[in-house]
Amino acid sequence: MKALARMQNAWAGGIEIPMSLRIYNTLSRALEPFTPIEPGHVRMYVCGMTIYDLCHIGHARMMMAFDIVQRWLKASGLKVTYVRNITDIDDKIIKRAVERRITIRALTDEMITAMHLDIGALAIESPSLEPRATEYVPEMLAIIKTLEQKGLAYQASNGDVNFAVRKFPGYGKLSGKSLDELRAGERVAVQDGKEDPLDFVLWKSAKDSEPEDAKWDAQALGYSFGKGRPGWHIECSAMSCKTLGETFDIHGGGADLQFPHHENEIAQSEGANGKPLAKFWVHNGFVRVDNEKMSKSLGNFFTIRDVLKQYDAETVRFFLIRTHYRSALNYSDAHLDDARTALKRLYTALDLVPAQVLDAIDWTEPFAARFKAAMDEDFGTPEAVAVLFDLASEINRTQSKALAGLLRALGACVGLLQADPKVFLQAGAVLDETAILDRIAQRAAAKAERDFALADTIRKNLLAQGIVLKDSASGTTWEVVK
Repeated sequence: MKALARMQNAWAGGIEIPMSLRIYNTLSRALEPFTPIEPGHVRMYVCGMTIYDLCHIGHARMMMAFDIVQRWLKASGLKVTYVRNITDIDDKIIKRAVERRITIRALTDEMITAMHLDIGALAIESPSLEPRATEYVPEMLAIIKTLEQKGLAYQASNGDVNFAVRKFPGYGKLSGKSLDELRAGERVAVQDGKEDPLDFVLWKSAKDSEPEDAKWDAQALGYSFGKGRPGWHIECSAMSCKTLGETFDIHGGGADLQFPHHENEIAQSEGANGKPLAKFWVHNGFVRVDNEKMSKSLGNFFTIRDVLKQYDAETVRFFLIRTHYRSALNYSDAHLDDARTALKRLYTALDLVPAQVLDAIDWTEPFAARFKAAMDEDFGTPEAVAVLFDLASEINRTQSKALAGLLRALGACVGLLQADPKVFLQAGAVLDETAILDRIAQRAAAKAERDFALADTIRKNLLAQGIVLKDSASGTTWEVVK
């Protein structure tokens, strides 16, 4: 992956690339021209995983979306500081650790290792920083204290510290929800010492039933709140501010986080320091199964590692990429089968013609210019993938090594087409290569003796075992049919 990153940087540096990127900003509900706050340097924060179980394809979709964002920003010649956090303390984590009779740290370390293995298999690049929430509790307490001093937070009778939503004038600007609409839809009575049902918790007072490793002594850290743990929303406010500063370029996450999580982040962060939290808010769409959002609570999820038992990693990556990141993605075996077939078309073109290694992408070349225009329009991977297929067709027609090199180089910008074509096309064969080549030789001998019936029988027998033969002027090659 480091070698690929070096190639991407080299390609980006070959010809100066004008900044023409537009990104859809959830905050403004419009496509906006993107220019980093600091010239040449993008700072991006994405809400990552709550670590208590294996990652499913819905999680992969989120991380893939921002992997593409990171890759394209780098391919455009920009330095990127990408922070993707880990939530390693919350109710679900505590419950699972207690159920398994292990410490919270043992559970979260195990799940973090599993996550890295699963998303690494999909060639999702690591972020620049991956902070764990439990490492930033002092920073969270400092923000809570500031909010209390400004009258935006209060300690309830049960010991919790809550954010007073109605005292923050800008609440609802990200989601477009007004306080009156939220209050009209609220059916839960004021409880747990809250002054208003819309208020949310910043610091949860410790309960006797909770394990000791789920508690922090705020007084020992210099605060008056007592033993407890942070609420979910405050974690990201503290981690993003500490790692990227009070205002940064892009804040991302799944569409389900827009409200209330990201709305609450804005309230906390901007309430504390009076500065905009992020310039752009970017949200990816859901993965759906039978028209329902994929989620653990619905029980309709497929873990990454289970999917990878059936499909190769690059096929899964291609399946996730070829739908625009803001659109809903429909999961099914049929769609993955189709993705595999489509990806094979690209690799077949690369197998036909040895690719010329490019030192840099010439972004004025027509195919490259179209690819760039697609990616510059809110990371438009469907249109960019269409360019790759047009380029493959041209390679099949012209057998141009330069165009084959360009196909590999453009594919690298989105993490595709870096495998050896023959290895990809022949992966998963039920017969070993020696046996297949022996049968190809038998077929060639039969054809030479004009025994076309035997030659056809050999071909059909191989096909029945998932091996398709391809004849050309240069000889016979084979690949796996799935």
